[in-house]
Amino acid sequence: MKTQNIPVSPAFVVISWLAMLGGTLIYLIGLWRAEMALNEKGYYLSLLVLGLFSAVSLQKTVRDRLENIPTTHLYHMICLLAFAIAVLLLAVGLWNATLLPSEKGFYGVSFFMALFGAVAVQKNTRDSVHSRETAAPLEQDPET
Repeated sequence: MKTQNIPVSPAFVVISWLAMLGGTLIYLIGLWRAEMALNEKGYYLSLLVLGLFSAVSLQKTVRDRLENIPTTHLYHMICLLAFAIAVLLLAVGLWNATLLPSEKGFYGVSFFMALFGAVAVQKNTRDSVHSRETAAPLEQDPET
């Protein structure tokens, strides 16, 4: 599948960065201010890191496959598994947490907002690089 040269909307780029940074920052501020043990805070922090990395990696491998860029099935499955584990562990952690339902919703929404933003930022970055590469004409060597 060949990638179309669709320009990246500046508004979508800004919103994507706001979603990623906003979701991540709100999640981290919530953790910082939470009245929970340090090991619980570490658990939720590591889930955010795993979730962000796995979401971006999964999106990249899916897009690579669509563009016929070689990726191994094993790496694709590892990314999918890591993403599923991050989401599942967050759900289990929040289900069993002694938090108010509103606090549980706060962590869930900010977690998924950060993941969505990270995937969108990665997509926009890749699209803008691809757009610049295809827009700039290849310079020909006059001696050839």
